[in-house]
Amino acid sequence: MEKQREIELACALLEGQGGAFEEFVEHFRSKIFRYSWLMCGQREDAEEVAQETLLRVFESLSQLREPERVRSWVFRIAKNACLMKRRKSIFAPAHELSLDESAPGAGLQIGDGASLPDVELLRTELRGTLHRAVTELPETLRAVVLLRDLEELSTEETAHILDISTDAVKTRLHRGRLALRQKLECYLRSAEAVK
Repeated sequence: MEKQREIELACALLEGQGGAFEEFVEHFRSKIFRYSWLMCGQREDAEEVAQETLLRVFESLSQLREPERVRSWVFRIAKNACLMKRRKSIFAPAHELSLDESAPGAGLQIGDGASLPDVELLRTELRGTLHRAVTELPETLRAVVLLRDLEELSTEETAHILDISTDAVKTRLHRGRLALRQKLECYLRSAEAVK
């Protein structure tokens, strides 16, 4: 349903229909911001990237050859804007740890949280912990995890956006998920202890 709406918005934009760009911006703004915030790591950078992405979409609209691929086209532009912003940002980290540098940990299963008295508080904490864990992933893994798991793009679309092979997407997605599991292990153990 959402994909069909995006195709309709892209077609309306290409046809020059009045109000189409405003609808397009309304639909994609929060998605682009969420992606760029998690990729850039700073709200200020993410706001600039989201604006830059939407401006570039408007400026390069004639380059959209396949309206059915509008989502991957938009995120490819967002990815490039994030890369440019990270190169210039005062918030850019001096060094990122690779997955090989992190300590291996055992997997942990998430239990049923329905029995906890403050379920909503714990969910909020988990969201914050997950957000931090995602932003701490190396950029190569973070990009794949965000596009595949958060934006629900296909492996092929993700490979196209990132200019990598589908095998590389699968490998990075596996490594990214493993790294997230390791980063969340401490939080999950403490939540289990509260039960």
